[in-house]
Amino acid sequence: MGKSINRVIALAALTMAGAALADAGESPTLARDLTSVIALLGLPCGEVVSVIHKGDNDNIATCKDGHRYHVFVNADGRVVAQKQ
Repeated sequence: MGKSINRVIALAALTMAGAALADAGESPTLARDLTSVIALLGLPCGEVVSVIHKGDNDNIATCKDGHRYHVFVNADGRVVAQKQ
């Protein structure tokens, strides 16, 4: 049950993060949201320090510890973070 709740929270955070991009001044919020999403997926990161927005629910996140992830919602509606 814990993993499915984390995935729902991650999906909600990623959706909100995508919506936040309507205003370019919201990038710190997006970085915080992606930090949470990556942590909920159990991946090492620490803190997202930069984000490249590729599209709706599709971002490249660079972490303070040097990790880089492609974070997106896949065809099944699941949030995925792929190491780059």
